[in-house]
Amino acid sequence: MWTYLSEWLQLAVRWIHVVTAIAWIGSSFYFIALDLGLRKRRVLPEGVAGDAWQVHGGGFYHMQKYTVAPEEMPDELTWFKWESYSTWLSGFALLFLLYYLHPALYLISPEKVDLPAWGAVLIGIAGLALGWIVYDLLCKSRLRANDTALLAVLFVFVVASSFLFDQVFSGRGAMLHTGALIATIMSANVFFIIIPNQKIVVADLKAGKSPDPALGKAAKQRSLHNNYLTLPVVFLMLSNHYPLAFATEWNWVIAGLVLLIGAVVRHFFNTMHATGEKLWWCWPLAGIFFIIVITLSGAPGWRSGADAGATSQREFSADPQYALAHSPHLQDAEAIIAARCSMCHAKEPLWPGMIHAPKNVRLETADEIVHYAALIERQAVRSHAMPPGNVTGLEPSERAVLATWLADGQTPGLGKGL
Repeated sequence: MWTYLSEWLQLAVRWIHVVTAIAWIGSSFYFIALDLGLRKRRVLPEGVAGDAWQVHGGGFYHMQKYTVAPEEMPDELTWFKWESYSTWLSGFALLFLLYYLHPALYLISPEKVDLPAWGAVLIGIAGLALGWIVYDLLCKSRLRANDTALLAVLFVFVVASSFLFDQVFSGRGAMLHTGALIATIMSANVFFIIIPNQKIVVADLKAGKSPDPALGKAAKQRSLHNNYLTLPVVFLMLSNHYPLAFATEWNWVIAGLVLLIGAVVRHFFNTMHATGEKLWWCWPLAGIFFIIVITLSGAPGWRSGADAGATSQREFSADPQYALAHSPHLQDAEAIIAARCSMCHAKEPLWPGMIHAPKNVRLETADEIVHYAALIERQAVRSHAMPPGNVTGLEPSERAVLATWLADGQTPGLGKGL
């Protein structure tokens, strides 16, 4: 019963996480665009830095931004904070349900470090907490006066963190924790800096004091960091569904390139909102970075041994599926999959707590194995996503046998099977 309820709990928490993330990202993008789109007009109330007229839903809106704050505070203020808190809390709950309750499947990689379950969880939580502390100290250092230098150092810090995560966790776990680290930084910015600074300003105004402009400057800097980190964190959170992104020894480099892609894309939109200028060069540059990501996902590295078997000459068939089904190597591939994969990918999985095959992919018969050849190729040959954490001990030589069998279905010019 718990397994059944657990799956529905995961779906409910994921649903909440996605909805709250949409709300947070939406408000973040809107206010950055609003702030950059403000115009300084000739006649503006005292203390107003700029204003903007907007149209939405059949109505007109007149938005004004004060340099620090108005002389008198209105009776009601709308605080944009719960979107951030709800996103982080639901995200951590999902991390706990999927990774910390099942570390052997999704977090631990015995080939790297054979961690105990409690050790892996502790490293994950400590990594998120320590990451925020280091980031916060960097933002409060002398670097805060130079945005470019600060962003460069923060980029190196996040990439280095991703590399360290990859040294102890599975590729899936490393990429997720890199994304969780960024999400923690973003939400902690709101909780520890942006909202408290704004509350101090409000309290000072109500007490008749002049607010410190440095508070608003620090909050704006953190808000800008959040804006540039939004696109990368979304990619990293989605990456666990795509083995070619996480199950490669270059996943930490991919994480760094994704940070650059996100920064370039946001730079295009931020510049457009601020000046109206469209920096079209941003898009081909982002495209080049993404091509490098794709290239790295297929780079040989430690997969060279597994891929070697795919290079020998074959007699190609016009039908890849037919060729795979009648390959002389199918029996060897079937034996390997039965020993290493079918304990989970079965009608009645043997793995504790699993009530059905992941994604309903069954690999118990030759027909099923041939049918899912494309998935086997992506998950177990081109990447090491499966088995998760290599819990069943799939050997490099066995991956090479699978590659040899899959090569029998690779018909030049067709590509239908794989």
